[in-house]
Amino acid sequence: MPKIVFNCPDGSQRIVETRVGSSIMDAGTRSGIPGIVAECGGALACATCHVYVAEQFRDAVGEVGDFEDEMLDDAAAERTEASRLSCQIPMTDALDGVEVTVAPAQ
Repeated sequence: MPKIVFNCPDGSQRIVETRVGSSIMDAGTRSGIPGIVAECGGALACATCHVYVAEQFRDAVGEVGDFEDEMLDDAAAERTEASRLSCQIPMTDALDGVEVTVAPAQ
């Protein structure tokens, strides 16, 4: 199973295994990752699963979609070029080891 490296707002780091097809948000909420609030449950309606994707994985996670782009504009934490909603990133074998930093405010 592919792994996700979560850098948490408290400075800790957690590595989570998840199945292919599961979103980074799903893996984070199932594993109790601090800061992955996911109020809408992945319905692309809240921006409370905001993460910053490490530079070496940005191409692999794909482009930000139009609705995700709108939601990121309203995110509580600063939006950067690394910003993504973790509900919109499905895990693949190619993303094994993907590193994300959970936004400090959701």
